[in-house]
Amino acid sequence: MDLQSINPFNLEKFKSYPEMSPIEIQRILEESQFAFESWRRTDFVERTELFRKIASLLKSDADDYAFLITQEMGKLLSEAKAEVLKCATVCEYYATHSENFLKDQMVSEKSFVSFQPLGVILGIMPWNFPFWQVLRFATPTLMAGNTVILKHASNVSGSALAIEKLFIEAGFPKNVFRTILVSSQSMESVIINPIVKGISLTGSTEAGKSVASLAGQHLKKCVLELGGSDPYIICEDADLNLAVDICFKTRLLNSGQSCISGKRFIVHKSLYEQFKSLFKQKMQNLETGDPLLPSTTLAPLASLKFRDQLHTQVLQAIDAGAKLVLGGDYPLARGAFYNPTILENISTHNPAYVQEFFGPVACLYTFEKIEEAIEIANGTPFGLGAGILTSNSIVGEKIAKEEIQAGSCFVNSFVRSSPELPFGGMKQSGYGRELSSFGIYEFVNIKTVSIA
Repeated sequence: MDLQSINPFNLEKFKSYPEMSPIEIQRILEESQFAFESWRRTDFVERTELFRKIASLLKSDADDYAFLITQEMGKLLSEAKAEVLKCATVCEYYATHSENFLKDQMVSEKSFVSFQPLGVILGIMPWNFPFWQVLRFATPTLMAGNTVILKHASNVSGSALAIEKLFIEAGFPKNVFRTILVSSQSMESVIINPIVKGISLTGSTEAGKSVASLAGQHLKKCVLELGGSDPYIICEDADLNLAVDICFKTRLLNSGQSCISGKRFIVHKSLYEQFKSLFKQKMQNLETGDPLLPSTTLAPLASLKFRDQLHTQVLQAIDAGAKLVLGGDYPLARGAFYNPTILENISTHNPAYVQEFFGPVACLYTFEKIEEAIEIANGTPFGLGAGILTSNSIVGEKIAKEEIQAGSCFVNSFVRSSPELPFGGMKQSGYGRELSSFGIYEFVNIKTVSIA
């Protein structure tokens, strides 16, 4: 079966890639294992130089990589370029800090903790940030001395191969980073293969459950970054214009196709009508069109399938009593576009109350007491990110730290991942952490060494 690349803007099939056979995949796994035996013995000077070269290539070729991303999954060209440049920052971060993170930690005169690589690590990555998700996982994993096998989403196979080529151009030893082209339905044999020593997956909660189940049966370490329905609490004393601006930007990032974008906006009753009016105005002013053009401010979704799934969710929410403030449909013109949509009056019995909307759909809630807002914020199975908007940063910090059930909570800004901050979720948003020192420790053996 071929893996198809379809441009979400014009729906043209512009590339197909033959799926690899089980024999090919086994050969790649064995080659990666062989490469690990030498790669794990390289010093940090060599690894650092190679990742600085990766960063340099990402910067110099950012326009070409951005065009490929936009062609394959449809995001705005400006966002695609920003994604590529962000990948350079994570390479530079770990090039600078990995040696210090992984140096032996002395416990006593004759006892210390050492960090040793595990072997071949499998990354199962999504289409919504086709370069960032991969480099975010692969950089600390490789800097720790592991080798990496990438199974990317089928619709961004071109990006997967481009990343493999990037490692070759940077001068990495052969087979340290490899891409396999295979459908999700054929992944079970790869996950359970004894060569694979750990799995990092970014994707849906259902995909996470499936992978974790398989990995658990074979006692393999997993890191899971799954779905999110991030709440933003807009307090009575919040700067209204700032709040609207932050909520709008977080909701429309990548056309709303981001796990950590704000999706539920919980607004104090005294500000609700003003917030709704200003937010609606911003949503109405979006311009759909060719994501390659600077004039376009709302790109298509990644496929017609995803658009139709989103539309079904919106219709179900309305049928269950939600009020439609804006949108709720899609243009008939060619392309996987969905019109900016706002829903309100969403009861706890509405399926929308606990769902993730992966697209330009915002859900509005109102509250009078902060305890109500916290209850709504925590009232979903997800726990990835959250935001608090208030002029009292002390109160905002207390709520963020002590009350919100999420892996990240930002006060007076929107949640974003950054190399120096650990990233991940709780509840059905997954477990484990990426980035910072915590990310590099996920796929190492934390070994106690004691000398009598």
